[in-house]
Amino acid sequence: MKPEDKDFLAQLFRAAIEAAAPEKALSTYLPTRPKGKTVVIGAGKGAAQLAAAFERLWDGPLEGVVVTRYGYSAACQRIRVLEAAHPVPDVAGLEASQSPFDAVKGLGENDLVVALICGGGSALLPAPPGDLTLKDEAALNSALLAGGAPISVMNAIRKQVSGIKGGRLAAACHPARVVTLVVSDVPGDDPAQVASGPTVPDASNRKEARALVKTWGVKLPERILAWLDEDVGQPPSPHDSAFASHEVHIIASARLSLEAAAQRSEALGVPAVILSDCIEGEARDVAGVHAAIAREVASRDRPFLRPVVILSGGETTVTIKGRGKGGRNTEFLLSLALAGEGVLFAALAADTDGIDGSEDNAGAFADGASMGRLRELGADPAALLAGNDAWTAFHRLGDLFVPGPTGTNVNDFRAILIR
Repeated sequence: MKPEDKDFLAQLFRAAIEAAAPEKALSTYLPTRPKGKTVVIGAGKGAAQLAAAFERLWDGPLEGVVVTRYGYSAACQRIRVLEAAHPVPDVAGLEASQSPFDAVKGLGENDLVVALICGGGSALLPAPPGDLTLKDEAALNSALLAGGAPISVMNAIRKQVSGIKGGRLAAACHPARVVTLVVSDVPGDDPAQVASGPTVPDASNRKEARALVKTWGVKLPERILAWLDEDVGQPPSPHDSAFASHEVHIIASARLSLEAAAQRSEALGVPAVILSDCIEGEARDVAGVHAAIAREVASRDRPFLRPVVILSGGETTVTIKGRGKGGRNTEFLLSLALAGEGVLFAALAADTDGIDGSEDNAGAFADGASMGRLRELGADPAALLAGNDAWTAFHRLGDLFVPGPTGTNVNDFRAILIR
């Protein structure tokens, strides 16, 4: 790929990240100061950066605790930052999950709880209910990640197998006022879906979760299936009077970030179009559609005139059948490069939190000649895709995109440039 194309695409990514920067996102949504205490709780891959920004913005005393992924911490003076594993929960996460409950214990109606919630919180806050164990919840997460179901389905099931998700943490804050500030990484920006909604209840129930397991063919462990067959431990209803004074705000999202990327593109002289900020589906299938659009534009100037950059967001999924390395964005890009081989395009697909899947890259770059170069290196692109080994493909090419942790998380970012 031409260096200038890589630089152009990276600039669009940075514009998307800047639009979701914690301090900028929080500044518009600061709640009024309470008569009593202010306690900050939170979870997600950008929770520490949100907490640090909140400390800088808040004019008054505060305390609290947030949980983030290993290596994603940020320096805070008054809010404790705990680290745990993602995407499969560990013992540190189990211990950390008790901390927000301890932080809000004994609060009164004059106190304020500010919940800073962003993507990744589902795995970072394991709280197995009943006689289930951390091992059971880890097995649940692994099964959901491997099953290829959309994030909304995964979270609907997770909420039924938890002591903290589905609004349970918000219920523990009563009678304090709760203001939840959400950085959305889910298609459609439903705040109850982000991190499985620890402070945002919804109306999903056990029966619906069982139906989703069957519909999507999720292979859950027997102990989890047995729990879903019980009616104990249901999440609280969103109509519960305990939530009457609660506020929920989406402070950053894929939509806002894609719009910022489009503006940056046009400032650099290339018109931009946004397909959608809430695309879901199997990563390789979504890539096939994007490749077809790119081919149509490159060959017939429709549905968009060249030059153009095609932007999209959302959260694709990967049904794991192989034993390779990678994530949904590199898998998308490998499939795009195969389906679009020979087309004059340049593309970047990356996770806005800075990590795509199991390695340290956010995603990768590719163009219409990438697969030919990969074959010249002795690799079989189709075999790598079949083995879910997209990371190896782009590592061989030297085209991994490694910006490091970004401090935010507004889902997948995809940009296809057609000169």
